[in-house]
Amino acid sequence: MELTLVDRSVRRGRVAASLAFLGFGTALGVWTARIPAVKSNLGLGDGRLGVALLAFAAGCIAGMVVIGRLSDRFGSGRVLVPAMVLEGVLLVPPGFAGGLTALCAALFLFGATHGTLNIAMNAHAIEVQRAAGRPIMSSFHAVYSVGGFLGAMIGSLFARSGAGVGLTLLAVGAGVVALAVWSASWLLPSRPAFSAAPASVSAPNSSSSPAASSSSAASAEPAAVSPPASFSPPASSSPPGPSSSARAGGRRSLRLMFLGVLVLCTLVGEGAAADWSAVYLRDNLGTSAGVAAYGYAAFAVMMTAGRVFGDRLTRTLGPVLLVRVSGLLAAVGLGVALLVNQPLAGVVGFGLLGAGLSCIAPQVFTAAGDQDPERAGRALSTVVSIGYLGFLLGPVLIGAAATVVTLPVALGIPVLLAVFVAASAPALRPRDQP
Repeated sequence: MELTLVDRSVRRGRVAASLAFLGFGTALGVWTARIPAVKSNLGLGDGRLGVALLAFAAGCIAGMVVIGRLSDRFGSGRVLVPAMVLEGVLLVPPGFAGGLTALCAALFLFGATHGTLNIAMNAHAIEVQRAAGRPIMSSFHAVYSVGGFLGAMIGSLFARSGAGVGLTLLAVGAGVVALAVWSASWLLPSRPAFSAAPASVSAPNSSSSPAASSSSAASAEPAAVSPPASFSPPASSSPPGPSSSARAGGRRSLRLMFLGVLVLCTLVGEGAAADWSAVYLRDNLGTSAGVAAYGYAAFAVMMTAGRVFGDRLTRTLGPVLLVRVSGLLAAVGLGVALLVNQPLAGVVGFGLLGAGLSCIAPQVFTAAGDQDPERAGRALSTVVSIGYLGFLLGPVLIGAAATVVTLPVALGIPVLLAVFVAASAPALRPRDQP
């Protein structure tokens, strides 16, 4: 009976975390879809619009670095619900801003909440995965991708109907608040009482033999059980000295920064697909504007599909082999497409880039959160904030390189970074594996 109650709590926690990812993606998707209308309504040029979008980015980083760490102090669930409510509420003001200053202020606040929710929901997803005892992180990111698509479609429908930006954001914001209320009662406790649940979820070691992988004991790492509150080490054991603790902390910090670099490399690829795929297909390969849009569509569809199957692939391949194969798939897919230099190859290449990148970030977030479960929020804030720079600066870097070496050559940057991620896959090996 107790196991049934635990399973029910884990299932509800998974639904609640999925709702957070859905609301997160939908809010961002609808805002992105209505940016052109905001630009037109306020008469902003590209430069002034860029300033407003920079305010949103600054808010995101502030939320991830500063506020997101509250997840460790108060528990991810206690931060997630207020952040999700604010996500819905603060989505609305940008739609009613009367000038650039008001828009920047509104977007900074929305960005800060968005960054906070990003950390809280990923930290809670790691807690749910740990309680479930199996890889499920990719499924949460698949829901985020679906939310982004849903938000974009809602924004498009409202725009076609002639509805104002404010009404669009108000409708979606109310939906996000409703999702927050729904998820509030289903979240796992802030300090989960699953003492027998695994503290670290890992799939089979990629180096294990097929025979060993067929056994459930050999196909997953042993569950790490949290000690009871009354546990105390033997009297003969002595705590590590300050120097050893400092060295261990330094190693953890360096590893987190390296994991952040891996996410940065991945998000450079995502940013390249979002900002440059249509330009490449239209200007360099001579397609129509309609066909040019297929490049990012293929990327988004394949990324979502990859995340849907990502958890099964994690259980089968393990995080190290999965990230290695994923990075090579992304690099070979886009790299070959750039060499072929044909429209169909370009669309397929961006699709393979999306499939390859789809499973990398969930594995990196899991590795970061499992490094020190009691400080998962702090770890994620470091990794995500570093990674987010890739999405911001990657397209700019590619654009600058394109002015010197042409766009097809500049798009080789995400190809090289995907190879680097593949080569760095051993950094994701779980703590309890050699």
